[in-house]
Amino acid sequence: MNLSIVILTMNESLHLERCIRSVMELAHEIVVVDSGSVDNTVEIAKRFGAKIVTNTWVNYSTQFKFGVLNISSSSDWIMRIDADEYLTEELRLSVCDFLASAPSHIEGAYFPRRMTFMGRHIKYGGIFPAYMLRLFRVGKGEIEDRWMDEHIKVQGDTVVLNGGLIDDNLNSLTWWTEKHNKYASREAVDLLNLEFSFMNNDSVASIKGGAQPDMKRWVKEKIYSRLPIGFRAMVYFLYRYVVRFGFLDGKEGTMFHFLQGYWYRYLVDCKVYEVKKYMKTHDSDIKLAIAKVLDIKV
Repeated sequence: MNLSIVILTMNESLHLERCIRSVMELAHEIVVVDSGSVDNTVEIAKRFGAKIVTNTWVNYSTQFKFGVLNISSSSDWIMRIDADEYLTEELRLSVCDFLASAPSHIEGAYFPRRMTFMGRHIKYGGIFPAYMLRLFRVGKGEIEDRWMDEHIKVQGDTVVLNGGLIDDNLNSLTWWTEKHNKYASREAVDLLNLEFSFMNNDSVASIKGGAQPDMKRWVKEKIYSRLPIGFRAMVYFLYRYVVRFGFLDGKEGTMFHFLQGYWYRYLVDCKVYEVKKYMKTHDSDIKLAIAKVLDIKV
């Protein structure tokens, strides 16, 4: 079975070689979709024989779709992996075995994804492993058309593979907070869409079937989004840090759970509030308010 691996990049010289080395033995081809790197990301990709295509950045969903359009016609399967992620040896072997013997009714495979933050593996908080559908048959999977937290979905049967997909970003905390500020703007768009319905709500949300991403999205859209802004961020943080023992992750874990579980979520809420306030103050429609406040054209 031929496997095409799609990697999205933008100044990923710290991570790309590690990522490619973890998957290169599996790949029929590696497609790197670059959005204007000014470091040596492209040179690294070339050194490993990757196919390099460029596309102007909009969001992860549109970028991945562009990558899929550029895979080889002889490919049978597609894998998505981020440049700052890598496969453990156990997962690599699990993928290899799966591709060699996957039954025809299986259309996708979930990877158990784990997080490292400031050098520490995050074990508590009830969020890892997060099971992500990252491997699917050509023509059988598609990525959600969303601004943030997009997932791949298939209609047929799936399996969960063994091992770990490790998310280990080596950039500074300043880089991390700046990136999550941009994430917060995009997630605010998706939350606002639930209320104002200005674009299609493409979502895997479901409590049927038992898939972890589907159930998490259902909780987020049907319960979390209806709680008071600000309050819901605090509730989520306390759930992770106290109820699910996030405090056992040590100093780095405390930083992670507070920043990602509270600060980020509260920042999203603040941006939602700011957009609504602009609408009221300027008697504006939602799309104009988003463009003015978040600098995003929807």
